[in-house]
Amino acid sequence: MSEKTPLLHYRLTSSDSPPANVESTHSGSKDKSVQKLGVVFGVVVPTLLSMFSVVVFLRIGFVVGQAGLYQSIAMFLVAYFIITLTVLSICAISTNGALDAGGAYYMISRALGPEFGGSIGIMFFFANVCGSALYVLGLVEAIMSTFGVPEEAVAGPHQVLPSGYWWSLLYATTLLLLCFVVCLVGTHIYAKAIFIIVIIVAAVLATIFINFFIAKPIVVVLPNSSGLNSTRVSTANYTGFQLHTLEGNLLPNYTVDYSTGATMTFTTVFAVMFNGCTGIMAGSNMSGDLKNPSYSIPRGTLAAVLTTFLTYNLLSLLAAWSCDRHLLQKDYSFLGDINVWPPLVTIGIYSSAMSAAMSNLIGASRILYALAKDGLFGGVLALAKKTSLSGNPWASVLASWLLVQVVLFAGKLNTIASIVTIFFLLVYAAVNLACLALEWASAPNFRPSFRCFTWHTCALGILCCLVMMFLINAIYAFASIAFMLLLLMLIHYLGPISNWGYISQALIFHQVRKYLLMLDARKDHVKFWRPQLLLMVANPRSCTNLMTFINDLKKSGLLVLGHVKLGLLDGLPSDPLPSCYDSWLSLVDHLNIKAFVNLTLSDSVRHGVQNLLFITGFGGMRPNTLVLGFYDDCTPQDELQGKILLSAGHDLDAASPTADPREQWSPFFPYVRCAEELKDLPDHEYVSLIADAVKMGKNVTLARYFNQFNRVEVLESGMKVGGYRGMTGPFVDVWPLNLLQPDSRGYVDTCSLFLLQLACVLKESRAWSQARLRLFLCVESARSLKEKEEEAKKLRVMLKKLRISAQVQMVEWDQVVALHWQRREGLNLVESAQNVERRERPDEECQEDGFQAFPNNDALLTDEYICAVNDLIRGQAGPQPAVRFLYLPRPPADTSRYRAYLHQVEVLSRDLGPTLLIHGVTPVVTTVL
Repeated sequence: MSEKTPLLHYRLTSSDSPPANVESTHSGSKDKSVQKLGVVFGVVVPTLLSMFSVVVFLRIGFVVGQAGLYQSIAMFLVAYFIITLTVLSICAISTNGALDAGGAYYMISRALGPEFGGSIGIMFFFANVCGSALYVLGLVEAIMSTFGVPEEAVAGPHQVLPSGYWWSLLYATTLLLLCFVVCLVGTHIYAKAIFIIVIIVAAVLATIFINFFIAKPIVVVLPNSSGLNSTRVSTANYTGFQLHTLEGNLLPNYTVDYSTGATMTFTTVFAVMFNGCTGIMAGSNMSGDLKNPSYSIPRGTLAAVLTTFLTYNLLSLLAAWSCDRHLLQKDYSFLGDINVWPPLVTIGIYSSAMSAAMSNLIGASRILYALAKDGLFGGVLALAKKTSLSGNPWASVLASWLLVQVVLFAGKLNTIASIVTIFFLLVYAAVNLACLALEWASAPNFRPSFRCFTWHTCALGILCCLVMMFLINAIYAFASIAFMLLLLMLIHYLGPISNWGYISQALIFHQVRKYLLMLDARKDHVKFWRPQLLLMVANPRSCTNLMTFINDLKKSGLLVLGHVKLGLLDGLPSDPLPSCYDSWLSLVDHLNIKAFVNLTLSDSVRHGVQNLLFITGFGGMRPNTLVLGFYDDCTPQDELQGKILLSAGHDLDAASPTADPREQWSPFFPYVRCAEELKDLPDHEYVSLIADAVKMGKNVTLARYFNQFNRVEVLESGMKVGGYRGMTGPFVDVWPLNLLQPDSRGYVDTCSLFLLQLACVLKESRAWSQARLRLFLCVESARSLKEKEEEAKKLRVMLKKLRISAQVQMVEWDQVVALHWQRREGLNLVESAQNVERRERPDEECQEDGFQAFPNNDALLTDEYICAVNDLIRGQAGPQPAVRFLYLPRPPADTSRYRAYLHQVEVLSRDLGPTLLIHGVTPVVTTVL
């Protein structure tokens, strides 16, 4: 009986051997003695060793014996089709610029950004850790199958090693310790040994191929599959090249696997076979040690893939042609049985398994070191950055060794083999995704010299990798994807900002540009109207409360924060605005609002606002409403004093630029002005801003007293004030009548409907969903109750048609209006005399005094009347509202009346709390479906 070749479990998974001889350089110095590698020893050899490993010795018989030659070749074609798609993506990325050490992690992180790079890097790290443990356990099983003492059988002369779980763990720990010592001393030891390993594996493969032609037919004793206490001996035949043998092995014949007791199917055999085809990234993972990565990786990887494909198919053909089906199904180590010198195959298995275990350990340490250097996990991986004087990351090697030791407690290959393959497949899918994203983004700088790929190959590669993951083990596939997404979100919210570039931004730009071109302003319809707000901010320190409220008011619309920096470019050495954007964007992040920022440089605030109204936005996404803070004498309050920017941890009170681009900016804005300081904007110019916006067809909103607005208290306290304990949700009061035009009876005009629409939009936002709208209807007490009810009913019917839920309240204001009419009656005689005088004046003089020929109603208003209206608003019973919506009259045509107009609006809204004065000029509601 010939000596049996050590048997590894058929689920042993080959993996990518990351950098075998990557010698990390010490910070600030370079090891000039490190010799760069070429195509053969830098890419081809590591990839061949990783893809062959022990698979070529132990899985060929299993695949052919179960699936038959036809389906075996079909399986290899499908498997290599999948991995070739990934190889094309690897080649494309590797030829798109300088490639540093890190392999797949470097490619993905620099292409997709830190979130994907960090999460996939961790997955790749764990894959290498588990892969190293897997190969150590496989080597232990191979050793024990040859030299281990059987538990219930008579030991042979060479079976001297005690067996059992703890003994196997001890042997695995010893072998891992040997790998650890090699990695700790330096990867140059493995680099020197790789040449010997290649010679051994090549020699073993050569003897296998030769043996098929020179070996005579023999009877092979099969492993005992009838139980440990059975004495029956099973045999099978090696027939040599016989046509009837080939015919018997062409079709599939799925049976029970003798080593596991599981019934095989096409899917299970394909999954097992595919595990042996991974390892394609071993060469690209050595990018840091290659002379010319862009040249070596495509050529070396493709050459290795082609070589392994031909080898696997040729071995399948030779095995099917010379071994009967019983031998292939019952003895996976038949290559050793029929070899001229059986121990040679055993040596090949030991050598390849040991090299794979060391290379995975080295790769895991280098990936951990790269993650630590990039700082994606903050101080968690700080110790992993420590290196020796020669640049060897000993801390990362130590951490990787400890984790591999923990995995060794699993004890069996099939416990971890599936998850290892799934981890690697997830990395392959991410590489395809990176290439696909770069291609879809149409970035001008994505110009790989390797052009044998399209977005179709990338997308197909992603799909194939995901399908294979779920074929191998659906539970592990779901768990690994969920773990990756968890890491991605963790890095996104907690990780620092990188300067690698974000592919997401390129993709967003590409899609937004395409959809903006499709957004045709000529196709706008009133039923799809939404608020698009331009909020002018003089100093964000004094209006953060207003910014958070307007963010709620926009709902799903557009919000742009505008700011005018006074100055002329002629007197400046460079444009001062680009350096300010980082501070504004950091503030947007800090306030957690969804807003754009648009800054301009102008000689006056009015001209600056005009510029922003003219140019802000693209296509159909342009602001339709201008929001201004109110012009009053209140001293602004610093709402950012002592605040910390959550996303970067910086004090908001000062700028703190550092050398690290991830910590380059903290928001810095000028301190708020003192009460004695003059405003940059005169009152006349402020009203001109309102008039300009109306002339340009923009709606205008003035916000007052929002320094008193506390969003958290308003939304969370439930507005349980004034003894109204049963009411929950803040109140929003709406006064749709032009209170500065008491002789007007109309409620339904463009401005009042716009005011109602904005209040409804605020209520529909998620944060204000519990708010209650109160609509105040001003009536005359002299009118009959029936007339009042009819008017209220008409208003409710209108609200119902507009689908606006609001509580209508009747307000009698006869006494307030009487003050106005008393003033009008007193001025009637004066007005009549002025009219007679105008008729006597020449036409030219009347044209010059045209504004006086048609006097505005606001010229007849008195402070007494406006104060009475103000008292009427403040005197309404019920809980205090969170915010009030008032009708803002159009500015007078006569510019000399601007100051009086501003005074009237100021008196009207005095001491009302947070208030919006709104003037609408565009139709915004419809009753049509």
